[in-house]
Amino acid sequence: MSSTPALRLSGISKRFGPLRANDAISFELKRGEVIALLGENGAGKTTLMNILFGHYVADEGTVEAFGKPLPPGDPRAALDAGIGMVHQHFTLADNMTVQENIALGTQSLWRMRLDRTAARRHIEQLSSDFGLAVDPAVTVATLSVGERQRVEILKALYRDARVLILDEPTAVLTPAETDALFRTLKLLVAKGLSIIFISHKLHEVMAVSDRVLVLRSGQLVGERDTASTDRKELAALMVGQEVKSAKVSPMKRGAPLLALERVSTAPYNGSGLDEVSLTLTAGEITGLAGVAGNGQAVLAALIAGIRRPVRGNISIAGQDVADWSPRAALAHGVARIPEDRHAIGSIGDMSVTENVIAERYRSPRFSRMGFLNWKASRQFAEKLIADYEVKCPSPEARIRLLSGGNMQKLILGRALDPDPTVILASQPTRGLDVGAVSYVHRMLLEARDRGAAILLISEDLEEVLALSDRIIVMSKGRLSTPSSRGERSIRELGELMAGHSGEHSDHAA
Repeated sequence: MSSTPALRLSGISKRFGPLRANDAISFELKRGEVIALLGENGAGKTTLMNILFGHYVADEGTVEAFGKPLPPGDPRAALDAGIGMVHQHFTLADNMTVQENIALGTQSLWRMRLDRTAARRHIEQLSSDFGLAVDPAVTVATLSVGERQRVEILKALYRDARVLILDEPTAVLTPAETDALFRTLKLLVAKGLSIIFISHKLHEVMAVSDRVLVLRSGQLVGERDTASTDRKELAALMVGQEVKSAKVSPMKRGAPLLALERVSTAPYNGSGLDEVSLTLTAGEITGLAGVAGNGQAVLAALIAGIRRPVRGNISIAGQDVADWSPRAALAHGVARIPEDRHAIGSIGDMSVTENVIAERYRSPRFSRMGFLNWKASRQFAEKLIADYEVKCPSPEARIRLLSGGNMQKLILGRALDPDPTVILASQPTRGLDVGAVSYVHRMLLEARDRGAAILLISEDLEEVLALSDRIIVMSKGRLSTPSSRGERSIRELGELMAGHSGEHSDHAA
C-alpha cells in the first residue's frame, strides 16, 4: 500500500470574528486507517470538516488528498478527489427509489437518460462487496433507519469514494444495526478505504478506530493509538479534566404522579397510540427505549399536551384531567425537554431571555397587568446562566449563537426551575459531548431524588440502562412489559426495539 497519506491537513486555522474555531490543526489519515475525531460541542470538528469539503475556506493552512493539493472552497474538487461523507441527518429523497437516490447527480446533464441497467448492476455489486444489503428498486420512504444509512454509504461508494467521513453514524441505530455497520466498516478498510469516524460514544470509538484525535477549543490537544488508551483518558482530554459518571442510588417508588389509562390518539405522521397505559411515579426514572418512528414522539407530544387523546384517561396525582392541552400540562407541573432543541425547544432568532421564559411568560413571575416584566425575566436568565454554567455572551444574545450543549443546559434549566412534578426528557443528550452528557444526567438524577417522576425517552440504550429505575421499550406503537434495572441485557432490549421478540404489553405500570 502506498505510503502517501489519504489526507494531509497542515496548519488549518479558521476564525469567525474573535472566535478561533480551528487553531493550526495538522494531522494525516493513512490509507486503510480509521481515525476517530472527538471533541466537545463547539470544539471545531464541524468547521474542520467543512474546510475539508470546501464549504469553508481556511484562513491559514492547506489540505492534500492522496498527495495532491485540494483547492480551497471547492466541494466538487473534494468529491472528485474521492472524499465522501455520511451525515448524521440523512439527505435522501423519500419519494425516489434507492437507485435514483444513489445515481442522482452522477452523470452529465448532456446525457438525457440514465443507464439504469448499468447503475443497478453497479449498486448490486457494491452491496455484495460491502455487506450493504438493500433493494435498488424500493422507495426510500419504505426503508428502516439502518437501511437508509446503507443507502448513504452506497451513495459515497458509487462515487468512488476512497475517504469516508461518518458523522455520528450510530445516533439512531439499534445495537444490531450498529454491529452490522461496524462489520461493513471492517470490509471497507480491508478494501483500502480510509475512514474518519466522528462520535460522542466512547465505547464505539474504542471498538472501531485505529487512532483517536481530540479537539478542544479549536486546538488538537491529543492524539492516541486506540490500543494504548481508554475511555477515561479520552473523556478527560475532551473536557480538560476528569469526567465522573453520575451515581445512581436506589430509590423507593413513590405515589403515581401521571397516569395514562388505555389512551389512544389519532394517527400522526403514520404513527399513533392504541390503548396505551403508562404510570409515572414520584422518585423514579422510567426509561423508554425504541427506534425512531415507533410512537415515542407521539407519546411525548401527548404527555406535553400537544396531542390530545381520542380515547382513554389522563390523570395527574390521581385526578382525571378532562381538557388536556400544553397550558394544562404546564399548570399541572409537567415540564419537558423536547427531542429537537433547535426546531422545538427554542426560537433561534430570539434572545436567551425570551427563550427561557417562553413557556411561562404569562405567569405572575414574568408578567404584570399584561406587560412583560423584563427585569424579572433577565434576572431569571442570568440565574440559569450562572447555575447551569452556560457559556453565553449575555442574556440578550440570540440563542442560535450558542453551542448545542449550552443550548441544552438552558432548556434543562427552564424545565427544572421551579421543581416540576413530572419531567418529560426526550432525547436529552442527543449530539452532546461526554461532559455535557454527564451534567444533564446529574441534573435529572437530582430532580428524581427531589421526588419528580421522569420519563426518559432515548434511543441510546447505554443511557437508558445507566439512569432508569424501570425500563420499557416501544415498538410499533406498543409498550413492552416493564423491567427493573439490570433485569434485561442491552442485547435483549435491542431485540425488543427491533420488534423481534414478539413480547409486548399495553400496560407499563
